[in-house]
Amino acid sequence: MLPQEINGRRTWPHRMRGFLDHVRKTVMVVLLFVGLIGSLPAQSFGAVEAQNIIEAGTVEIGIQAGHWQAFTGLGNANSSNRSAVFVLPQFGLVVTDKIELGYFSGAVEVLVELVAAHFYQPFDATLAGFSIVGRYNFLSFGRWMPYFDFGMGASWTDLAPRIPEQSTQLEFLLETGPGLQYFITQEMAITGALRLHHISNVGLGDRNIGINAILGLIGFSYYID
Repeated sequence: MLPQEINGRRTWPHRMRGFLDHVRKTVMVVLLFVGLIGSLPAQSFGAVEAQNIIEAGTVEIGIQAGHWQAFTGLGNANSSNRSAVFVLPQFGLVVTDKIELGYFSGAVEVLVELVAAHFYQPFDATLAGFSIVGRYNFLSFGRWMPYFDFGMGASWTDLAPRIPEQSTQLEFLLETGPGLQYFITQEMAITGALRLHHISNVGLGDRNIGINAILGLIGFSYYID
């Protein structure tokens, strides 16, 4: 998409400006993480293993943020023109000690996840809510900790009833997908995650075509034992 000539000035169309702004914000977040890692003292990078950190009673306080993009092909939605930025503060509690399963050894965690989102396509809208998330943390990979989670929640949004898929502002959330944490220290880890995300009103309104999306996230967590 090329810039347009308006009143003698070259300017980008609205959608391209929004995309470039999102790229700029993403780059700023990545640079923040690089700066955080670079500021840590050298002794922080000693022997750190997730299996020595994650045990029953361990508390996780974290935040993740990223881009949410609707897609078609799964379900009955007829438009992928739904885009948002999500921010997810998280509070977790590990509820089991290490479960010995060879390479699949891990521990179960339960999280309360607050949800705040700003939609910028197809128009400006807000979503706020919460989810309860169950997570299985894999503990056999040193300071790397893969995980898989599944969550359900509820939200309010003014995206509906302005879109054809949904007719109620009360919406329910369903989400699942893999993630990966890397422990920088015994207490702090950086996170990347990819989720399949679903929004619907479970038939409470006269329109209920679920919205399916991919949600990519980065963030960090602080652990308290």
